[in-house]
Amino acid sequence: MTVQVASTAGEALGDVADGSTVMIGGFGPAGQPVELIEALLEQGAGDLVVVSNNAGNGEDALARLILERRVRKIVCSFPRQVDSWHFDAAYRAGEIELELVPQGNLAERIRAAGAGLGGFFTPTGFGTPLAEGKETRVVDGVPMVFESPLPADVALVKAFRADGVGNLVYRRTARNFGPVMATAARRTVAQVREVVPTGSIDPETVVTPGIYVDTVVALDSVTVLAGTQPGTQASAQGPAS
Repeated sequence: MTVQVASTAGEALGDVADGSTVMIGGFGPAGQPVELIEALLEQGAGDLVVVSNNAGNGEDALARLILERRVRKIVCSFPRQVDSWHFDAAYRAGEIELELVPQGNLAERIRAAGAGLGGFFTPTGFGTPLAEGKETRVVDGVPMVFESPLPADVALVKAFRADGVGNLVYRRTARNFGPVMATAARRTVAQVREVVPTGSIDPETVVTPGIYVDTVVALDSVTVLAGTQPGTQASAQGPAS
């Protein structure tokens, strides 16, 4: 598998069709691939289904996607907080659909899609409006609700470091949803701080194997280093940090 090493966020994003399901990593701003979302704003795709833990903060890029009415539906666990005014306005106006999913269920539904599972039973949400219309059963005396896998067309994630074949290393809490989202999408684009030569990352520290990654782009500050996989595209430039 050949991983593209892109030179800009726009090049890395590529074509995103109207109506696509787009996963966006991050827990609020931690681990959010801001430049890739900005590229999605510029690219122009609409009628999107966005899967993310949050529904945007203040005037960040995800919030502006909602402001511009480019998001038809959002699947998330934490849609409202003090600065989520763009989602709040769109939702009250009936201009965006919300699928509220408990955070653990959200992560597990994404993981199930990446693992090729048909879904799972969980006690979380049983007996609440979140279980309406879903299959239920009792397992070992515990009432449970069935949750389906949650795949995507594109996943936008942020990692700390990649190599020339797309192996990813994350930095602390920025890891959050990135690893499961990378497995669950047909195409995964990873924004990183640096791309290092293949073989220079300790295999024991790789969190997302390159087989799940289609494109990497070095943004924020660091130059792609020499020795990446032959045949990849131009490196990203930036000041050293």
